[in-house]
Amino acid sequence: LMRPLQGCRERGVVVGTVTLCLAAGWALQTPGVVSLVVPQPNINATVAQNILLSVEYSCRGVATIEWKHVSSWGTTKIVEWKSGNYVNISTVYKDRVTTFENGSIQLLNVGMRDAGYYFITVTEEYGTNTYGTIIVNVYEIIYEDLHFVAVLFAFLAAVSAILVCFMWLCNKSLHLFRKKTTHKLTASTTEEIELETIEC
Repeated sequence: LMRPLQGCRERGVVVGTVTLCLAAGWALQTPGVVSLVVPQPNINATVAQNILLSVEYSCRGVATIEWKHVSSWGTTKIVEWKSGNYVNISTVYKDRVTTFENGSIQLLNVGMRDAGYYFITVTEEYGTNTYGTIIVNVYEIIYEDLHFVAVLFAFLAAVSAILVCFMWLCNKSLHLFRKKTTHKLTASTTEEIELETIEC
């Protein structure tokens, strides 16, 4: 009775070992998890500026990268491409997007409508995927402030010109006053000398 039972145990150990080896081999052949790094998750830009939505992904297999823009105007698919393969850019962004091998994209000539959330999805060929988000704030160049500075500068220049003219007039009139005073003093001194001469 003992021998058949021992044979079953040996078979179970062999089957278990084979199963374990197969599972380890399958795990080693399965591509790794996709990783994604977003170094700058918040970007501030002004109108007409070019911005880089920078990311860095890694995976063992071939990856598909997709970028979407979500704002108050809705959701727009920007671009989708497979590493080392096709690039499919949306018609809205046709001449405004440049793609990079690491998954990053560059947006050219941004406008107010480009503000919002940018979502990247990196999907490996076996279905593993990961996500990242970048928030973009776009600000207008406020020309009213520049106009105010220009007007203030012109006003200060005009005031300083008036002050310079006023100082020049004051200097001139002071010079004339001194000249007249000196002339009067000379005349009165001459009169005194004449009077002294007459008295003598």
